[in-house]
Amino acid sequence: MAKCKNNSKKLSYISVPSQIINSISSSSLQSLLDSSSTSKKSARNTFKLYRNPRLFFFTLFLLSLFAFIKFGSNLDIPFSPYPCAITTLPQFKDSYLHSKSNLGVVSNDGYSVHDAQKDEVLNGGDDSSVSLSKSLFANVQLQAQGPSGFETDEKGEFWKQPNGLGYKPCLGFSRDYRRGSEGVLRDRRKYLMVVVSGGMNQQRNQIVDAVVIARILGAALVVPILQVNVIWGDESEFADIFDLEHFKSVLTDDVRVVSALPSTHLMTRPVEGSPPLHVTPSWIRSRYLRRLNREGVLLLRGLDSRLSKDLPSDLQKLRCKVAFNALRFAKPVQEIGNRIAERMQSKGPYLALHLRMERDVWVRTGCLPGLSPEYDEIVNNERKQRPELLTGRSNMTYHERKLAGLCPLNAMEVTRLLKALGAPKSSRIYWAGGQPLGGKEALNPLINEFPHFYNKEDLALPGELESFAKKASLMAAIDFIVSEKSDIFMPSHGGNMGHAIQGQRAYAGHKKYITPNKRQMLPYFMNSSLPEAEFNRIIQELHQDSLGQPEIRTSKAGRDVTKYPVHECMCNDSHSHS
Repeated sequence: MAKCKNNSKKLSYISVPSQIINSISSSSLQSLLDSSSTSKKSARNTFKLYRNPRLFFFTLFLLSLFAFIKFGSNLDIPFSPYPCAITTLPQFKDSYLHSKSNLGVVSNDGYSVHDAQKDEVLNGGDDSSVSLSKSLFANVQLQAQGPSGFETDEKGEFWKQPNGLGYKPCLGFSRDYRRGSEGVLRDRRKYLMVVVSGGMNQQRNQIVDAVVIARILGAALVVPILQVNVIWGDESEFADIFDLEHFKSVLTDDVRVVSALPSTHLMTRPVEGSPPLHVTPSWIRSRYLRRLNREGVLLLRGLDSRLSKDLPSDLQKLRCKVAFNALRFAKPVQEIGNRIAERMQSKGPYLALHLRMERDVWVRTGCLPGLSPEYDEIVNNERKQRPELLTGRSNMTYHERKLAGLCPLNAMEVTRLLKALGAPKSSRIYWAGGQPLGGKEALNPLINEFPHFYNKEDLALPGELESFAKKASLMAAIDFIVSEKSDIFMPSHGGNMGHAIQGQRAYAGHKKYITPNKRQMLPYFMNSSLPEAEFNRIIQELHQDSLGQPEIRTSKAGRDVTKYPVHECMCNDSHSHS
């Protein structure tokens, strides 16, 4: 057994949280100081013992007898497996996190203990040292108890990854494309400016299209302008969300990216435009190229879904290069996202669940949350007052939309789906998304069945999210990072984030991605007479081809290559590209 080595010539330091130091009273500090002089007296008395052997051995015998009796009455004391270890401050932070996440025991009202503890830490009054001490105490308890009860069935069928069929990223551009890059990068006359709108994932899509349009026109791209979001009031700029220098560097052989217009073009009145849906490269050139050559600056707005999804091979590869390589999150965002993902990974595999249960989602989709008549009335009233919010198929009733698979799954439906697919009760779930209509109660079916259920607020240390809290785009970026790093991802409804992560996971080797087959499974959800075993068998059969396996985009004309990167952006030995 390794022994602790003491070296009197070396100094050892133990890092102690300031909150603990502050909690020590002045009398306690004084007693520590007084103990110094007491120890000197004790040393002199010890010296006298050495002068009298009989007295020395008698004292030693009494001490040994006392220690034996004391030990015999406390046989259940948990000994540390690392008797020489010293806990430093970073280790304390990790332990504090584990104590907070591991205490995710759900009470009868669906409010978990780890939530109560988090509330104590974040809202525990003026004396934060009390909450911190409680966290330390809980952590000591957990270390004594060990990890039992929180283990995940890592080898179970549910966690099994799909067969990626050997597909890997494959972005080899043609000779003509590479030859054309010389002229594009050398041009100093044409500049494309774009204003992108919507949430963070919607902005990502438009930035991808902006780069491709700049390449089509042979223009330099001015760093995209992010329109202030009307709903969330987020004023984040490009460099707040994405790593600008990385973006420029990755695209250095494809498009010249500049931070601002040069002085020669500042007084230019730009050509403005907003393309119709699904325009082709030839349409863009015929509409804008001549005027752009004349004026020097083109300003485009409303790029969402404006560019065709079916482009020449090189432009498809460019879309993938932007989405999967160039658009990396800014360092502060990436770091906090990585930390939270590591905390989820610390206990084994985890599922990331993107819940679309926000109030505006129910209003826009024409669906009802199914919580109570009161909440259904709230959604219906808002839809009547603002009919413009309802997007598409307004002639359908709620029931028709539901059966057509156009509605988000609620918490009860998500719970039944996960259980049918074999998710064990011990599964650790990270849920991404905004606050659901109905608050915490709307999530009760999930929390009651899967008690290890967390979001970024649950996993963050006190104050860790403070600089991001009022910026919806940055909070969405954190969710994106943690979801992308998960072992399994499942959205409760389609949307920009779900589509983006589907493409990212495919590009990373086809990590498991569950696509709820809503249209076909919902009739079985409504059949209460169906035995549970039969229900589970049917649901598993309906989803056997919806678990993130490679899906070739050519079989889905009009689908985005950043969602289905095979085969234009990925290839295997049987389907290679130069």
